[in-house]
Amino acid sequence: MGLFDRFSTDVGIDLGTCNTLIYVRGEGIVINEPSVVAKEKGTNRVVAVGAEAKRMLYRTPGNITAIRPLRDGVIADLESAEKMIKYFISKVVKKNQFFKSTRMKIGIPSCITQVERRACIEAALKAGAKEVDVIEESLAAAIGADIKIDEPAGHMICDIGGGTTEVSVISLGGMVVTSSIRVGGDKFDEAIVNHVLDKFGLRIGLAAAERLKIEIGNVVQDEDKVVEKMEVRGTDKITGLPQRKEIGSDEIRKALEAPVNQVVEEIKRIFHETPPELAADIVERGIVMAGGGSLLKGLPKLISKETGVPVILVDNPLESVALGAGKSFELFRNISSEREIFNNLNN
Repeated sequence: MGLFDRFSTDVGIDLGTCNTLIYVRGEGIVINEPSVVAKEKGTNRVVAVGAEAKRMLYRTPGNITAIRPLRDGVIADLESAEKMIKYFISKVVKKNQFFKSTRMKIGIPSCITQVERRACIEAALKAGAKEVDVIEESLAAAIGADIKIDEPAGHMICDIGGGTTEVSVISLGGMVVTSSIRVGGDKFDEAIVNHVLDKFGLRIGLAAAERLKIEIGNVVQDEDKVVEKMEVRGTDKITGLPQRKEIGSDEIRKALEAPVNQVVEEIKRIFHETPPELAADIVERGIVMAGGGSLLKGLPKLISKETGVPVILVDNPLESVALGAGKSFELFRNISSEREIFNNLNN
C-alpha cells in the first residue's frame, strides 16, 4: 500500500436516479438516501436533502421546490447534484482530517455522453474530493457481487437501476460487450401510472405507482397464487374529484409488459453479440442480476424462461454498485500488479 493509499479515504458512490449510496473503505455502506434536493425558490438555498427532501416531493408549498438532480441515470441539474453530493460526503468524511484526502469512484451508466460523464466528475470535485474517477455500473455491480471478473471466463450481469438498465459481459477484468438503455424503475412506475389512467380513468402519482409495484407488482403469475389487490387513491380524469379504486396484481403485470420486454430483449441482443466461448460460460454460470429494479417479483424467473439461462439475484442488489465502486480501488491495483509481473517476464 502506497503512502497516498494509506492517508486517503476511498469512497465508492452509486449516484442513482432514485437513491444515492456511499461506501467507505473499512466501514461499508454508510449512506443510503433518496436522490432528492429541496430548495427555496429565488435564493436556491437548500432546505433539505435525501430522505427529508423526498417527503417534500410533490408536496411543497409555493416557496420551496423539491427535485431529483438526476434523470435517466445522469445529472440533469448540476448545481443541485453538487450540493447533494457535498451534503452526503460531509456526513461521511470528518472535517479537518490530518493529512487525509478523499478519493471517489462513481458508478455511471455506459450510455452517457462525455459531457454527462464530465458533469459527474465535476460535481464530485466541487463537493470536495481530491481525486475522482468513474466506473461503469455493471462492472461495479459485478465487483460488488464478488464475481471473479479477473478470470478468463465470461460473466453476464444485468444491473437494473432507477433510470437505466445495463447489461454487460465481463472477462479478464474488462467489459467484452456492454449496453445500457434508459429503462429502469422509473419507467416501470410511469407505465403503471399510464395503465391505471387508461384502464380505470384514475390519475395517480408516481409515489402511488411505486407502492403498487413494490407491494403487488409481478411479471409472472404463479398458477397456485390468487390475484393480489391493493386500494389506491387518486382523482377521476374526467371530474377531477377524489376517487378510490382497487387494483389487482394482474393489471400491474399488464402495465409492466412493455418496459420489462425492453429489458428482456436487450439481454437477448447482448447474447447475440457475445463470443461463443464466453456465451458458453454464461449458460453454465448464469446471468447475475443486480440493482433495485431486479427485485421486481418474478423478473429473474421471466428472464430465465425467455433466455433459457439460469438467473442469479445477488444478495445485495441495491448496494452492489456502491460496494463495487469502492472495492475497485484495491481490485484494479492488484490486477495491474499481476499484469506488470507478466510484462516483466515477457521482456
